[in-house]
Amino acid sequence: MEKIKVLIVDDSALTRKVLRTILEEDEEFEVIGIARDGVEAVNKARELKPDVVTMDINMPQLDGLTALQIIVNEKICPVVVVSSLTTEGALTTFEALELGAFDYVAKPGGTISAKMDVVADELRTKLKAAVRNKRRLYKERKKVTIEPEILKPKKERIREITDYKAVVIGISTGGPKTIYDVLPYLPADLNAAVFLIQHMPPNFTGQFAERLDRYCQLKVKEVEATDKVAPGICFVGKGGYHLTLYKKSEGDIIIRTPSLPEHLFKPSVDVCMESVLKVFGNKTIGVLMTGMGDDGAAAMLKIKQAGGRTIAESEETAIVFGMPARAIELGAVDVVAPSYKIAEEIIKVVNED
Repeated sequence: MEKIKVLIVDDSALTRKVLRTILEEDEEFEVIGIARDGVEAVNKARELKPDVVTMDINMPQLDGLTALQIIVNEKICPVVVVSSLTTEGALTTFEALELGAFDYVAKPGGTISAKMDVVADELRTKLKAAVRNKRRLYKERKKVTIEPEILKPKKERIREITDYKAVVIGISTGGPKTIYDVLPYLPADLNAAVFLIQHMPPNFTGQFAERLDRYCQLKVKEVEATDKVAPGICFVGKGGYHLTLYKKSEGDIIIRTPSLPEHLFKPSVDVCMESVLKVFGNKTIGVLMTGMGDDGAAAMLKIKQAGGRTIAESEETAIVFGMPARAIELGAVDVVAPSYKIAEEIIKVVNED
């Protein structure tokens, strides 16, 4: 079996050593080189032609973002960013994803970390996925066909509506970039509350929501416990917690952020979709997009069986055709569409009687 050739890029000797050990514990990997800064990273990537690169961001001479952009633009190989689990780390990670990084792994102990072993499985899984999905990553993306007035001022607050729908969007690997094909094209007066579950660690989802809010007509915010649900708002699940709903006796719908049940992902798409379904019933619209695994597929089937509507991203645009593929296999999907058509499909379903 041909091994996956990896180039490790990090200015910390300790981190380089730990990453090499983690990868070489798996016989599928071969570390063919290391680089201490962005200049060395670009030169070695060109020379060694690795299958995938692990890329630190904050480095001397040439930073990781610039090195990443060169490697991606030259289509040498996919890049997985390994960044610090901090607010500053989150900001640079989003920039990296928008520049074309396949995915990221957050260093659990800061910039220089000997604790990388706790994310060893995640790192190896994402590197393997990057290699498997290399062709999708470099495939030219079509433009979104809807052309709303993106720059028009947001409405201060949508009028109070008691009869509205709920849209739950589940997304993972490739999501921070792909979601821009959808959310900015949903109008401010959408007669639905939107719940976005993007698999992310704590400290990342707040920055993610703030970035989205700058580009969307809907108001976008990271959820807080006791937030009141209303149409025209996109609630982003908080990293490390689930997003669930509770309907009070007087009719108000309130958001809760429990840490249970235990799940591989927090927030979980399945947990959120099932909770929204209990409150909104057949007014629930489930959307499942790019990502590894099957989180959300079972809940999509429950939504469809309850009379709600379901939409899945097609293989044409999904960077990782895992989560939506599983939902399709289960017969849980009403509409399969590329990412650039999903906003249009959501609007159609929300406007149905």
